[in-house]
Amino acid sequence: MSSFNDFGLSSAMRANLEQLGFTKPTEIQAKALAPGLAGKDVIAMAKTGSGKTAAFGISLIERLNPRLFAVQSLILCPTRELADQVAKALRELARARENVKILTLCGGVSIGPQIGSLSHGAHIVVGTPGRVQDHLRKGTLSLARLKTVVLDEADRMLDMGFQDAMEDILSQTPGSRQTMMFSATWPAPIRELSKQYQKDPVDVRAETAGENPDIEELFYEVSPRQRADAIVALLSGRQPESCIVFCTTKQQCDEMAEDLGNRGFSALALHGDLEQRDRDSVLVRFGNQSCSILVATDVAARGLDIKSLPLVINAEPARDPEVHTHRIGRTGRAGEQGHAVTFCTPAQGHKISRIESERGRSALWGDTESLLATPAKPVVPAMRTLCIAGGRKDKIRPGDVLGALTGDAGIPGKAVGKIDLFDHQCFVAVEKSQAGKALSRLESGKVKGRKIRVRYA
Repeated sequence: MSSFNDFGLSSAMRANLEQLGFTKPTEIQAKALAPGLAGKDVIAMAKTGSGKTAAFGISLIERLNPRLFAVQSLILCPTRELADQVAKALRELARARENVKILTLCGGVSIGPQIGSLSHGAHIVVGTPGRVQDHLRKGTLSLARLKTVVLDEADRMLDMGFQDAMEDILSQTPGSRQTMMFSATWPAPIRELSKQYQKDPVDVRAETAGENPDIEELFYEVSPRQRADAIVALLSGRQPESCIVFCTTKQQCDEMAEDLGNRGFSALALHGDLEQRDRDSVLVRFGNQSCSILVATDVAARGLDIKSLPLVINAEPARDPEVHTHRIGRTGRAGEQGHAVTFCTPAQGHKISRIESERGRSALWGDTESLLATPAKPVVPAMRTLCIAGGRKDKIRPGDVLGALTGDAGIPGKAVGKIDLFDHQCFVAVEKSQAGKALSRLESGKVKGRKIRVRYA
């Protein structure tokens, strides 16, 4: 199918897709949309960035009955970041219908406001397994009228230990439901889950879920003691505007981010032990170019929507070739040239052999001695982030912040970067040369006619 017109979509949905810039279906959309619209079960292999949210989202919205004010669709996601991203995409798709209410139910935030929102009803719920279970136990969420359940990034939910929670939730849904599973990798437990909870699923695979031809990939053999120096040398030589460094454990993330920080690099750690507020702050600063390097675990980085990422570094090899492919697939998107570098010790060589075996060709090795000779030169981010103690719930909009900065504060508009609005706080990126002036002017001035606390994030 080369056009969204070929699926029998409503004219409102077609017009909305055109407005959203959806010109033609991606591979996963072309293969998954028809069975989704027909109400069939689907098991699909597709990586982040393949357009999978629209692949299930369009059919959810099209099959929805807005007059039935009950939860008709449930999407389970491994992390809050992915749930927020999915909910945002669904709200855009739902513009094609009137009065569609979409709620996110995730941990890391107070459950009280969620209970209040559920009491007013919702059509679609996007949530993490633990918090959805909490609401089912409390009786604040009813799935009695559910038509469709989607397991998004099902493999990662299994990796994170959510199998029991997923099975518990599925056991509380109507037997007549449609079940759609999307996974970047294809492990045996996914097949088992499908066998148990799906009926004759349509098997969909996006061929492009494999390696990306736009990625230049290098491997370096290092001793354990050389690893940090080699990463510093690589960053110094490449000077990437943004880069993800993948580590295996939370402790390694913290140690690597601290070491890079001590050497003058702008680096932040992202892993499952961070409080939600801290996670938001880290992701905002990395996304708005106030921080150049994100040091992350596989689980924490799952579902991140990063438009341009010139470099991915594996501090050590991934546990298997599929995870390796998923890691490096974050660079080289949207027609841009990507770069991926993996460091491995002699004892980890068997993991590279598995990658070579999977691909049917040899890895390209770099010269470690030459790399380590690169003089250290920290990557300096272009922006600095200000945190304003007011957000959506305080009726603050991005325009209010921009107006306060370019008006009373006298900051040129081109010096103001991305503005990220949350319920009770707002982050704004400002060019480093203007950040001090912006902070002092906002501290002494007002946003939307009120004095509001401002600090560096």
